[in-house]
Amino acid sequence: MSVQTWTYILVGTSFALYIGIAIWSRASSTKEFYIAGGGVSPLANGMATAADWMSAASFISMAGIISFAGYDGSVYLMGWTGGYVLLALLLAPYLRKFGKFTVPDFIGDRYYSNTARIVAVICALLVSFTYVAGQMRGVGLVFSRFLEVDINTGVVIGMIIVLFYAVLGGMKGITYTQVAQYCVLIFAFMVPAIFISIQMTGNPIPQLGMGATLNDGSGIYLLDKLNGLSTDLGFAEYTSGTKSSIDVFAITLALMAGTAGLPHVIVRFFTVKRVKDARKSAGIALLLIAILYTAAPAVAVFARTNMINTVSNQNYSDMPDWFSKWEKTGLITFDDKNNDGKIQYVADANINELTVDRDIMVLANPEIANLPAWVVALVAAGGLAAALSTAAGLLLVISSSVSHDLIKKVFVPAISEKGELWAARAAATVAVVIAGYFGINPPGFVAATVALAFGLAAASFFPAIVLGIFYKKMNKEGAIAGMIVGIVCMLFYMLKFKFDMFGGGTKTDWWFGISPEGFGSIAMVLNFIVSIVVMQFTAAPPQNVQDIVEDIRIPSGAGEATEH
Repeated sequence: MSVQTWTYILVGTSFALYIGIAIWSRASSTKEFYIAGGGVSPLANGMATAADWMSAASFISMAGIISFAGYDGSVYLMGWTGGYVLLALLLAPYLRKFGKFTVPDFIGDRYYSNTARIVAVICALLVSFTYVAGQMRGVGLVFSRFLEVDINTGVVIGMIIVLFYAVLGGMKGITYTQVAQYCVLIFAFMVPAIFISIQMTGNPIPQLGMGATLNDGSGIYLLDKLNGLSTDLGFAEYTSGTKSSIDVFAITLALMAGTAGLPHVIVRFFTVKRVKDARKSAGIALLLIAILYTAAPAVAVFARTNMINTVSNQNYSDMPDWFSKWEKTGLITFDDKNNDGKIQYVADANINELTVDRDIMVLANPEIANLPAWVVALVAAGGLAAALSTAAGLLLVISSSVSHDLIKKVFVPAISEKGELWAARAAATVAVVIAGYFGINPPGFVAATVALAFGLAAASFFPAIVLGIFYKKMNKEGAIAGMIVGIVCMLFYMLKFKFDMFGGGTKTDWWFGISPEGFGSIAMVLNFIVSIVVMQFTAAPPQNVQDIVEDIRIPSGAGEATEH
């Protein structure tokens, strides 16, 4: 069977599974809609958290970035995995003990202020819509290539599916759908990685195959081979870094703090019964995430090596079938500048004739390696699972921020549970339409867009959550001022240097030499400073709030230490 036939079968089957789960687990109360009733098992929550966390950026774009950036791409691995550890150990248990539905709910109650709640809702919407833009681009990429429909149609199909199970099932439907999506995406990522690792090095473990010798009898290590291919074309050595140390540090810190402040990941820890279940599910999720994250560098090396070997200095007329199919999507383009019919793929922009979108590297990798059609189609199903699972979590954050944190907690406190549930579903529907717009008009490649969302989360939520848990004297004035300064600074820098607004600017104009993806760390530090300074000149929080903070940091049943 052809790739397209296999894609219809595998994608159609997975979509039918997601819809079936949504119907089976539809929400009948606001508690089920927001936190799945609070009774999800640690294993199921760990799998759902892993799927929620591993977005299109992780599945499609991260290995693509590493394949082009080489050593510099490691900032995404360090930042995202380190940030999840930070979230699991530092914040998740305490937030679960606080027992609220959403991050704005925590901030509104902890800082005893509807103003703080509204600021948090605005931040949550900014983070979520920036993040969901990357997911919708991922959906469009997969559909445009593998189902051979235009990107707009693909985005609409994807949004109808995610709207169905997000609106019908809420967090309950999303949780069990994400369990299935984790199984699909991890299988889809690892199967081709194992195939190609065996093909290139004879080692069935991709993580080890990356550092092994080629199985062509040459005795050359794969990474040495890739370094040679890269330098021959004028690119930097794959294993050498070109980013400045300060930018690497800033991006890593922004991704770590942003991870620990992501509202759609944090809310997952409210869905379990007990605090110890939050810890268990965090540990399970970390192990499940590590499978993909440790394999991504290997996939990047395989994809880059195969890409260079396949296209460099080859006759355009002899290119395999996959090349022309990706050309139709506009994500790989050939401009024959010297009219010799050969592809000049080099670092020199004046000579280079090939433009490759980094987001295609994982998706095209099985085709470049001549793997069976069903493996190629499996990757398509996995990419969709990754994008849709995260999109669903983000849509829930958006809908709950509007219905619970704004309508229920601020504007219409007397609203009935049924009315709140309808408001949540209406908000999710509107959010789907906006997310679809971002998918049709994407602001950039997937991981770069998602990295900006992490910067926004680091600049706004992380200081407010950390200070709210660990500093009982932190008051509402400090938290509100800090969040506003942090999010405004990050937005300004992002719009100026990423989207050429406010006069634009080039790489040489970056403040302190820090890229927009890393500036969230600077905005986060400003947030901390402003929060603490403003707190010094304003009234302390009420005693009952300070008592709550003390309580959430002391394990149940723990007493004061005594000397003997």
